[in-house]
Amino acid sequence: MAQTSSVLVCHLVIVLLFVSTASAAIVEYTLKLRNKTFNKLCEKQVITVANGKLPGLIIRVREGDELLIHVHNNSPYNMSMHWHGIFQINSQWSDGAAYVTQCPIRPGNSYTYRFNVTGQEGTLWWHAHHSWLRATVYGALIIKPRHGRSYPFPKPQKEIPIILGEWFNRNVVDIEMEAHAAGDVPEESVAYTINGLTGDLYPCSDKTKYTYKLNVVQGKTYLLRIINAALNNQLFFKVAKHNLTIVAVDALYTNPYTTDVVVLAPGHTMDVLLTANQRVGNYYMAARPYASGIGVPFDNTTTRGIIRYRGAKKSSVPEMPVLPAFNDTPTAFKFYSNLTSLTTGPFWVDCPREVDKHMFVTIGLGISDCGVNATCTSTFGPQFQLAASMNNESFRLPTTTSLLEAFYYGEQGIYTEDFPDHPAIELDYTSNNLSSSLLYTPKGTRVTRVPFNTTVQVVLQNTGLIVAESHPIHLHGFNFYVLKQGFGNYNEERDGKNFNYVNPQMRNTIAVPGGGWAVIRFRSDHPGVWHFHCHLEVHMDWGLGTTFLVENGPTPSTTLPPPPPDYPRC
Repeated sequence: MAQTSSVLVCHLVIVLLFVSTASAAIVEYTLKLRNKTFNKLCEKQVITVANGKLPGLIIRVREGDELLIHVHNNSPYNMSMHWHGIFQINSQWSDGAAYVTQCPIRPGNSYTYRFNVTGQEGTLWWHAHHSWLRATVYGALIIKPRHGRSYPFPKPQKEIPIILGEWFNRNVVDIEMEAHAAGDVPEESVAYTINGLTGDLYPCSDKTKYTYKLNVVQGKTYLLRIINAALNNQLFFKVAKHNLTIVAVDALYTNPYTTDVVVLAPGHTMDVLLTANQRVGNYYMAARPYASGIGVPFDNTTTRGIIRYRGAKKSSVPEMPVLPAFNDTPTAFKFYSNLTSLTTGPFWVDCPREVDKHMFVTIGLGISDCGVNATCTSTFGPQFQLAASMNNESFRLPTTTSLLEAFYYGEQGIYTEDFPDHPAIELDYTSNNLSSSLLYTPKGTRVTRVPFNTTVQVVLQNTGLIVAESHPIHLHGFNFYVLKQGFGNYNEERDGKNFNYVNPQMRNTIAVPGGGWAVIRFRSDHPGVWHFHCHLEVHMDWGLGTTFLVENGPTPSTTLPPPPPDYPRC
């Protein structure tokens, strides 16, 4: 009898544990970073990858789960991992921005990232956040609804990650370091990829081995989870003869928006429904760059994969979509500006109407001093190097500690809290005839301190210095409302009257139009140090960024916790 009672109690405990964890679980993954030789485009290239794959493994969780990701750095480079779009509430030390929220993981060392995935559903991604290593160290992070909750759209037949990337025929760290030494533009990639495959338009590539293929059944609908993991290029994406319906961007549900072309800046993710409603056959999906800057060199190639209907002959030539021109800004702007949020979605919160802190931030390129005992070879002379800035301040990361550590411990001399809320002078920012004296931008670590629960509005104004081009600006730790976008100079009296407060799109990365502006708004509802930067890697290297230091709130749950025991040290 006693034995029977023990068995019943044990069974009851198991049942209770199952019930308590049915809607939330602890999910563990391991990322082993190391170098591996890949053979692409007739050449062998050693790259750094996670778990020997390109792209890396797909991390799958449900909303409400806790993630533990063990990162073992067996590569020859310092490394940190960013979970792009995750809020990191009460897990600020796991955001992964090198020298912002952590020192890099040194070769031979490990670090476990721990964070909850709460209040978010959809497609995000993970990538290296040190040097140019995210060129090859990246993967999808898919958040499904918790058990018992469904998508706000019909359930698809299948869900497929489509990760767009760039391929370089040289070591990307070497490319970065050479560009730093020269103070000039780095060399471009030589190809784009779909799920790590270049497609059949490149030398030594063919449909059999180097082209991604997706098999579909006529009449069925598929959810494509598209991610732009490219380093330095926005991308157009199309499928021949098929429309695409956008249902989420940056893991935020949208009102369904049907289009024949989508545009993704580096960092963007997009959930797209594709219905196989054409005749049985083969169709190319294809991606090529949207190059917004006049005269800026870029990789002008095209990658493509194949959508193959069941019953189609493998030998039949796929139909190719007509892609927009590289500089088709009207198409890009129409797409970006027509997205709106699904306000009946599970985590929608109305945009706050009252603003506590107004910021007007110019973004663009410039020049800075080449450095002590350095000689640059840029077009601006041996004493100058190319730079990028916000409000004419070029951001420089610390090297001896992270900004989050300095903030938490009150360490002095690492940063100054004097990032300007507005540019020093008002002018026609988008003119290409600006005075050359405006090109120079000093370097420093100037940040903005924000009280807890502050509503911050930022006008992001592109400039015409050197070149006007679209900049994808990413905010760590928060989503933001995109209230309006436009071209020319932002005018508060004219443009502020037409904000979308009803269903503005929400994002974590905004592609600010080249020669234009965008207005975003967010609430600083959890403390920490949050990077705010251009997601074109070359521009972030040049200093196009800053950070927000958000103060503690009034309760223990809104207070920055101490760093974990295995936190990396510089």
